[in-house]
Amino acid sequence: MQNRFEDRDIFKFHISDRAYRIISVAIFAAILLLFFLAVDSMGRSSISKQQESLENALSRDIVQCYAIEGRYPPSLEYLEQHYGLTYDKKTFFVDYMPIAGNLYPDVTVILIADQ
Repeated sequence: MQNRFEDRDIFKFHISDRAYRIISVAIFAAILLLFFLAVDSMGRSSISKQQESLENALSRDIVQCYAIEGRYPPSLEYLEQHYGLTYDKKTFFVDYMPIAGNLYPDVTVILIADQ
C-alpha cells in the first residue's frame, strides 16, 4: 500500500529543458508583441486627440474673429498672426478656403501620412 504523500508516476508531468526554453521564449515574445501593440494604439489615440483639438481651436478662433471684427478671417496665416493659432505643420495639413467675409470658411484638417 502506498502513502498518499508519496510521488506517483501517473500524476507527474515532465517537460524537457528544450521545450521549457521554447515555451519561455514564446511567452516572452507574446508579451513583447502585446506591449508594442499597446504603445502603437496609444500613439494613434494621441494623434486623433491632437486632430480633434486642432479642429476645435480653428473653429473657436474663426468664430472669435467674426465676433470681434465682424468678418471671418481671410486666411489661415491671419489666424496664426492675430489669434495665436499654432499647430504641428509636419503632422497636419489645414485646408482653409475663405468663401466671403460674412460666410463661414471651409476648413479641413488632414493628417499627413508620412511621419
